[in-house]
Amino acid sequence: MIEVVKPGLSTTVQDAGREGHYHVGIPPSGALDQFSLAAANLLVGNPEGASALECAYMGPELRFGDAAVVAVAGAELAPRVDGAEMPLWEAFEVPAGALLSFAHLRGGARAYLAVAGGIDVPEVLGSRSTYTLGSLGGLEGRALAAGDTLAVGGETGRAAGAAVPQALRPAFGTELEIRVVMGLYDHLLADGTFTEATWVLTPVADRVGFRYKGPKLELREREQPFGAGSDPSNIVDAPYPIGSIQIPGGVEPIVLHRDAVSGGGYAMIATVISADMDTVAQSAPGAKTRFVPVTLEEALDARAQRRGRLERLREALA
Repeated sequence: MIEVVKPGLSTTVQDAGREGHYHVGIPPSGALDQFSLAAANLLVGNPEGASALECAYMGPELRFGDAAVVAVAGAELAPRVDGAEMPLWEAFEVPAGALLSFAHLRGGARAYLAVAGGIDVPEVLGSRSTYTLGSLGGLEGRALAAGDTLAVGGETGRAAGAAVPQALRPAFGTELEIRVVMGLYDHLLADGTFTEATWVLTPVADRVGFRYKGPKLELREREQPFGAGSDPSNIVDAPYPIGSIQIPGGVEPIVLHRDAVSGGGYAMIATVISADMDTVAQSAPGAKTRFVPVTLEEALDARAQRRGRLERLREALA
């Protein structure tokens, strides 16, 4: 068993996600940075989509009742065992009775702690991921709290020492280019400000969405369609894809992420390509971001390159 001594800022159980229910309003949830989740799990011998802990901005303090092999991947949130700093992107052992804690964040936003055997919480709709807005999955549908205990699944047999090659480890910068496919409502934009401006991520950046500040966007004057609200960015309700970008009132674009609602009445002017959603997840408040338009063909090529990177990770840790 693992005892939660301190929960960190927002630590939740996440796996690869709860697919197949978005059409009835239940988002996929799961790790915001899917590559880092896969890396942490493969390091300890788990299936790459197994349940682990997602630690946002500040890590927890965890007391291990039994010895375990663990790995931390993602944000530069260095783990410590009884005060001794341990490596990121590498499997290491935590002895029975030891305290696992974390140093201050040095880059990125979310770290993933995988334990050999996986975090053992009940499956809900095929996933152990936490969806806090719906009180669904994870540990009682919420973030961890002091005094909680976490069970660990069966042993996987992976020994400590495996490491992700340096070439496969992402770098976390503070000036980013995020690729987007424009549409479905980009025709509402009066000029090219959205793609020409540099946007700054605000502290409103969580599992639901990432809000950016910058210049006000000018929207074309139009007669509001029947059933739409009065805001210039309102539309008749439509489904929201994960990664879609809204502009309520023409200010502060919002990138919807894996806990976002499935539909509503704000225009979606663009969608972040799937290959860049991990980068969005690791953006910290204050990061400067440019949204760069690409074609569907370029988006598909980027997705294929991401698949290739994942395959190289699997081969390296086989």
